[in-house]
Amino acid sequence: PENTHRREILTHTGKKSYSCSQCGKSFTRPDSLIVHQRTHTGEKSYGCHKCGKSFTTSSQLTLHQRAHTGENPCCDQCGKRYTDKRSLTKHQKIHEGVKSHCCSDCGKRCKSSSELKIHQRVHTGEKPYSCDQCGKSFTHSSNLKTHQRTHTGEKLHHCSDCGKSFSTSQTLKLHQRTHTGENPYSCDLCGKSFSQADQLIIHKRVHTGEKPYSCNQCGKSFTQSSSLNRHQITHTGEKPYSCDQCGKSFGRAYYLTEHKQTHTGDKPYHCSDCGKSFASLRNLTQHQRTHTGEKPYSCDQCDKRYSHSSGLIKHQKIHAGDPQKEKPYQCPRCEKSFTRLGSLKKHERTQTGEKPFQHNNTQEEKTYHCSHCENTFSQSEELKSHERIERLCSDLCF
Repeated sequence: PENTHRREILTHTGKKSYSCSQCGKSFTRPDSLIVHQRTHTGEKSYGCHKCGKSFTTSSQLTLHQRAHTGENPCCDQCGKRYTDKRSLTKHQKIHEGVKSHCCSDCGKRCKSSSELKIHQRVHTGEKPYSCDQCGKSFTHSSNLKTHQRTHTGEKLHHCSDCGKSFSTSQTLKLHQRTHTGENPYSCDLCGKSFSQADQLIIHKRVHTGEKPYSCNQCGKSFTQSSSLNRHQITHTGEKPYSCDQCGKSFGRAYYLTEHKQTHTGDKPYHCSDCGKSFASLRNLTQHQRTHTGEKPYSCDQCDKRYSHSSGLIKHQKIHAGDPQKEKPYQCPRCEKSFTRLGSLKKHERTQTGEKPFQHNNTQEEKTYHCSHCENTFSQSEELKSHERIERLCSDLCF
């Protein structure tokens, strides 16, 4: 009737007159807006009378009810069933014949010219679908739609176990494995299992030594593209993550999260050996090595080991070819160079005869105690300097 005709006119004109007051997303029809708003309210008005499960739309309920009635469309070649005809049609392409469209770059065969065109974007780097809010580009329109949900906050897929919501069905599926403990991808070399296929691919590089992602500025290689992206920030100096309280910027989102805890004072990670608390799991892990004596970072040239990666990086400069380049701290008296500022200061004291950590006011109370020895200090800065020298000596003695 008249309402149906009006909806058809709105659909064809493409005018989106109905906007969500919470996220700003627009729709051509008021009923579409009502359905969308349920993603914010969590309302599920359509309930299954057989199992009691609830849904936000009638179409979702209809698809679900097929699981009870057995009406799911079936593939006439292999018997596999699907909740809707679209999924069945997509599946049936598996049974279709020759893939007549061949990629001239890598030889991959595709079923259609459109599929080939999309595949070739891997080689050309073309990303024709751009987000109008942040400018990020994508090779597929579906990837753009998924990305746009990060701006709107729309999460249509809900976990029935814990209620957590996700923007895609795939991320929901991966999340649900945290409840089931399912790890379907297993390494045939060591037997270690993973919940995601890409995790297994990355893991296998531990055995093969493969590092397919190389930095075009320094040539350093990595096992993961994310590791390469983090590394490249060291060349650009880019720090896109800023603290909204003090303005300090960071190269990684994780470091910003850690930093914010300095404002809140929150230290949720506790050492089971001594009870000391830390703002980040990384700092706790490093601290626990003082109890275990673990030194996981090994030099591949002399087998010297360190408890922190920073110690290994500093040590490796000893093996570098250009001593002036790798020893930037030079003594102004004898021109001797050092890899660390702490080493230079210690060297300068041998020339001046200065005795470190001697305070002029001998009567001042020394309330700062070193946790490694019996020395006490009247100022916190003196204690910090002392502990740095202790760590330096420990590394040199090792």
